[in-house]
Amino acid sequence: MEYSDFYQQFFPFWDNLSQSDKDMFCDNTSTVFFDSRQPVHNNIECTGLFIVKKGRLRLYILSEDGREITLYRLAPGDLCMLAASCVIQSITFDVYIDAELPSECYMISASAFGDISDRNPDVKIYALEKAVERFSDVMWVMQQVVFMSMDRRIAIFLLDEMAASGSNSIAMTQEQLARHLGTAREVVSRLLKHMAADSILEVSRGRINILDKNKLRSIAY
Repeated sequence: MEYSDFYQQFFPFWDNLSQSDKDMFCDNTSTVFFDSRQPVHNNIECTGLFIVKKGRLRLYILSEDGREITLYRLAPGDLCMLAASCVIQSITFDVYIDAELPSECYMISASAFGDISDRNPDVKIYALEKAVERFSDVMWVMQQVVFMSMDRRIAIFLLDEMAASGSNSIAMTQEQLARHLGTAREVVSRLLKHMAADSILEVSRGRINILDKNKLRSIAY
């Protein structure tokens, strides 16, 4: 069975489950597909757990005035717990999830996962560990928002994008960059112009090209 073979490799607790719980896992799993920028979860209901097979998901929060701030993104092989807040009752903040790229995911029913975790401490511990791992990512974003200047946050973000893509050319508009950082496009545009004047980068339509990685790193760190 497709799901069973995958889960045996993916979940460290799989071999400790009863056959009935393994069957429950698989019977309550579906393969879902999302187009680029399609909403995956809007915090209205407890959707389920997502395992990214292909593509990329973006998790973000919204301010009262509608600004978005990216918390983190999920690549193939990553598990998303925050769309199943009913499983972990301590998750109390509103989170939204969109597909950044055309994506294929396995979705596990939140109610089924909750029932299985109630019977199996290993499953509940695994879920809590995954939530704690992502909480550190969220705290890093909050630290940047509270304590760092916007030019430093832009530099850190661009360096992370370079590391993730393996390229000095980042396919991203200024509007997208502003949305990730929770600021106005005008702020991003002004700071990118300053960096361009210092020959750190150049901005073209829908793309940011890094010219001097060392200078960019000096702003970030």
